[in-house]
Amino acid sequence: MSKSFHKLTISKVEHLTEDAVALTFDVPDALAHEYDFLPGQYLTLRADVKGEDIRRSYSICAAKDQDLRVGIKKVNGGRFSTYAQTLAVGQTLEVMPPEGRFVCAPDQGQGRNLILIAAGSGITPVLSIARSVLENEPAASVTLVYGNRMTSSIMFREEVEDLKDRFVERFHMYHVLSQEMQDVELFYGRIDVERVAQMVEKGIIAPQVADEIFLCGPMQMTADLIEYFTSNGIAAEKLKSELFKTAEHSEPAVVSDATLKAVEEGVTVDVILDGVTRNFVFSDAQDTVLSAAEKSGLDLPFSCAGGMCATCRCKVTEGEAEMDKNFSLDDLELEAGFVLACQSRPKTEKLVLDFDAI
Repeated sequence: MSKSFHKLTISKVEHLTEDAVALTFDVPDALAHEYDFLPGQYLTLRADVKGEDIRRSYSICAAKDQDLRVGIKKVNGGRFSTYAQTLAVGQTLEVMPPEGRFVCAPDQGQGRNLILIAAGSGITPVLSIARSVLENEPAASVTLVYGNRMTSSIMFREEVEDLKDRFVERFHMYHVLSQEMQDVELFYGRIDVERVAQMVEKGIIAPQVADEIFLCGPMQMTADLIEYFTSNGIAAEKLKSELFKTAEHSEPAVVSDATLKAVEEGVTVDVILDGVTRNFVFSDAQDTVLSAAEKSGLDLPFSCAGGMCATCRCKVTEGEAEMDKNFSLDDLELEAGFVLACQSRPKTEKLVLDFDAI
């Protein structure tokens, strides 16, 4: 799959709440194959905002047979998310083809049981998964636990309620609100381990019989729930998670002696992208591969630049690299030599990275 951007025209704008918008894109027939997606994947959007090139990744909220659509919630200080609230039909954005491994592959078997737990804008990929499964798998059942501050802040509220009305027997949905009192105390507060454990105890969710559990929300919530489920006997392969941001106060990177030595002696980095090999000199140990490439004028694929989205995923085919953080690559990928360019520094005098590797 190409990691090149294409200009797509916005065909529909929906203001979901006072601080959230959904954008639908018109995909030309010639590009349809490139923008085919699996439920749960995301798009990297790119725009010039007040003279600055900004890229951000946003999850697809459409079902498999719907037009390409993303949900964007405004965050404090978020330059792109603020800009997105002003967009109108007919404007264009640069859009990279779908990516991401937080996916729910089609299953036409005997019928599966899914648990979806989302908080805030974490509903975006989860909505795509829920709708796709319910509409295309007649025997499947889905349970959604959805956390928000209050009713007025619920993204896609009407669409979730519509699923509940259409699939009464197969879709079970529970709102958890942290700043609005609920009739049932269990649903008043934040989604955390204690609350989820109570839901399990009361039979609201049944992780032991679920085929897959999808978690999408803040880092702490997601990490805590993964630990809770695995410690209670849920196999790790049944759990899928996606983060929207890292911890607020991360420690500065510690550059290893190997990297310092390699940079001192001079490092050449070759990158293979879209079948073409380019190179640059890595000369500052405080840089990452991504930032060093940018300084040299080389445009590598990236989105979050925080180790979460894996847009900058590439494979080390020669030399060695070390990463600061990793929230998206699994153990098998690490063993195969994949790294994130936004988190990597060379440990050897020569480093070759293949961005085309699958």
